[in-house]
Amino acid sequence: MGQTLCICSRGSITIDNKKYYFVQKLDEGGFSYVDLVEGAKDGRFYALKKILCHDREGRQEAQTEMEMHQIFNHPNILSIVAHTFVDRGGKTEAWLLLPYIGKGSLWSVLEKLRDKGSLMSEKQILQIFRGICSGLKTMHEKGYAHRDLKPTNVLLDEDDRPFLMDLGSMNRARIEVRGTREAMTIQDWAAQRCTISYRAPELFNVESHCIIDERTDIWSLGCVLYCMMMLEGPYDMVFQKGDSVALAVQNPVTIPQSCSYSGSLKMLLSSIMMSNPQERPNIHWVLDQVQDLQSCSPNTQTNMV
Repeated sequence: MGQTLCICSRGSITIDNKKYYFVQKLDEGGFSYVDLVEGAKDGRFYALKKILCHDREGRQEAQTEMEMHQIFNHPNILSIVAHTFVDRGGKTEAWLLLPYIGKGSLWSVLEKLRDKGSLMSEKQILQIFRGICSGLKTMHEKGYAHRDLKPTNVLLDEDDRPFLMDLGSMNRARIEVRGTREAMTIQDWAAQRCTISYRAPELFNVESHCIIDERTDIWSLGCVLYCMMMLEGPYDMVFQKGDSVALAVQNPVTIPQSCSYSGSLKMLLSSIMMSNPQERPNIHWVLDQVQDLQSCSPNTQTNMV
């Protein structure tokens, strides 16, 4: 897939013999940007992610991201429509054609609520969180970990169905660390690929003989749940103040007294965010707890001011 590409005039591209028209720029980061394009034949909108590959390692990382999208076929993991590498002006770009999810990221939804002085209802939190857990469960069952789960890497459609995206940091879930050199290599990799305020404690100071596994995602999952409840991550302010996130994550997470969600939801959050990975639950347990909460959750806290 993606071997045939033609850059044509009037803002159109052709991938795999299908033409797409440029509509507008959606997002831009340090090494990638996303354009909104429209299929000439089907009239559907797509997100075209373009990753700048500076070297062979960058190309391999982009190739891995493409392959990760292809591994999974799940309603809560963003699929891939087409992909290719493009050489332009001596530079290589990886192009990933993805479905366009119109509502935007979970983070953008939470920002709008914060601006309005509102909160997400507990029912809505549980619905979205269950979908995130379901997608994560599939990743873990196939032996992979996301490694960079955060609200900006979760898209929501108009029905609040979440899609896990940005699979560029994914790798095998179980990593056996044998020696100081391997520990430092993983620690340096995590510093580059795992967002600091959502990074699991064991990735800040990797022990010389240990096993890093998918429970790094469970920690990040807890940070996402906290963010849905409080409209900011538990360590966002620590990072913004310039304080040590590595030190802060060693202590139990503090749930503000003003938090008006149910005791059961708070207990779930505390159970997930255990600094010791050995005490952290797996995704199956978390999903079971969410389903139990959904069965008895009150329809309260809707648009609280």
